Amino acid sequence: MLTINVKDLSTPELHTYLQYAIAPRPICFASTVDREGNINLSPFSFFNLFSSNPPTCVFSPSRRVRGNTTKHTLENILEVPECVINIVNYAMVHQTSLSSVEYPKGVNEFIKAGFTPIASELVKPPRVAESPVQLECVVNEVKALGTGPGAGNLIIAEIKLIHINEVILDADGKIDQAKIDLVARLGGDWYCRVTEGNLFKVAKPSRNIGIGVDAIPYAIRNSKILTGNNLGQLGNVETLPTDEETEAYSQSPEIKDLLDATLGDSQTRQIQLHLKAKQLLDEGRVEEAWKVLLLS
Repeated sequence: MLTINVKDLSTPELHTYLQYAIAPRPICFASTVDREGNINLSPFSFFNLFSSNPPTCVFSPSRRVRGNTTKHTLENILEVPECVINIVNYAMVHQTSLSSVEYPKGVNEFIKAGFTPIASELVKPPRVAESPVQLECVVNEVKALGTGPGAGNLIIAEIKLIHINEVILDADGKIDQAKIDLVARLGGDWYCRVTEGNLFKVAKPSRNIGIGVDAIPYAIRNSKILTGNNLGQLGNVETLPTDEETEAYSQSPEIKDLLDATLGDSQTRQIQLHLKAKQLLDEGRVEEAWKVLLLS
């Protein structure tokens, strides 16, 4: 494994390693105004949700590596501590990228990138009409992390109003993760897109304490077929199936055929049972997988 002391890297080199490794990163498309009312619109991928009570996002307009100058977004927020965080989806990603061009101060990136401004209800900066979710925020604090090139400036923004395009809602009025079609930043020029085809769910750990991977029998825990993810699924259960439940499951036609076909060959039986359990785990059928594994 390559080990690097960050002190041995230039800021651009370190920046590249970190951006490629710490990804994907959601995009804060921030609209701000200065004290004269000049509008700025710029994307930032050093961004995330940090609190729900109070609802708070943090993003960071870092100092430029070349020239060590500050960005207009930061300068505006120091004058008018308000912003709108516009969420970026695939339909607007190229325009969003265009707005990141370092236009001179006073140039309106809404116009340059072809976005439609909408008046906000509580804050001065306008919203981006094309954005599927727009968060009107007041800035509670700006924390400088340094004064050198590449130093971040944490903008702690409290969300006051949320605007959501109804097109991305499901039948229950909640945001549909597939419909919102989010994009995120990776390293260099790379982005990724969250589509229905690459979505998957991970069951949250049980509210009661799961047995843990260490409680899984040795032969299962050290399976050459089951993956670390599979072991995590198995360790998330609170209790194992009973002997009676396992025996009843063994009489199901598919499992009975598997057991009959491997009668007298314990090694092949274990491999086939582990393969069947992995199939069940990949389908999210954890309890059935346990029953299969307890037969091995």
